[in-house]
Amino acid sequence: MIVAIIPARGGSKRIPRKNIKDFHGKPIIAYAIEAAIESGIFSRIIVSTDDEEIAQIAKYHGAEVPFLRSDKNADDYATTSSVLLEVLEQLSSIGESYKTACCIYPTSPLIDSKDLKSANEQFTTKEFDVLLSCVAYSFPIQRSFHLNDSNMVELNQPDAIHQRSQDLVKNYHDAGALYFFNIENFKETQTLWSGKIGAYALSELKVQDIDTLDDWKIAELKYSILQK
Repeated sequence: MIVAIIPARGGSKRIPRKNIKDFHGKPIIAYAIEAAIESGIFSRIIVSTDDEEIAQIAKYHGAEVPFLRSDKNADDYATTSSVLLEVLEQLSSIGESYKTACCIYPTSPLIDSKDLKSANEQFTTKEFDVLLSCVAYSFPIQRSFHLNDSNMVELNQPDAIHQRSQDLVKNYHDAGALYFFNIENFKETQTLWSGKIGAYALSELKVQDIDTLDDWKIAELKYSILQK
């Protein structure tokens, strides 16, 4: 049994009401909810929010909001881990126990049910404690550099500058979309970065941080391309 948890507080500062802002005709959170429903792998799909409007929209699109988020997890300093722990504690208090959970961010309209099913299959067969979504850096990070106090270039890995790009190890970063995790391990460590961690690789078309309105426009363009 797997529970999906979508954390969606109401107090976004950089893009007001971001989690329910219209994205190609419907609130952006609807895409995460619908992907979770269509995957067919979750026993419950719960949205954690402090906001009544978000709660109503989430329920309209098929998610559950059995309780509102506490004040301590509704401010700018609340972490994803503390929000997930709160949901799991609430479920335990009503006698519900799960082995696995999946955190899906509400601003992940580019992933779909196939991604969720494939990621879960990888998480299960490899027996990971955590499986996160990732994407490859578009340029070899071994060739990165920084600027010193005199605004001069200093290579971070000088030896790599003369190597062929195909000979350099490909590096990835967290895509910030989904996280399958073993609940027992998570409760013990209270972090998603512990134990045996695996990664589900996404293409650049399926990954977009949405922190600014320009990010939003890029995400909409990527969505349009994916639909074609």
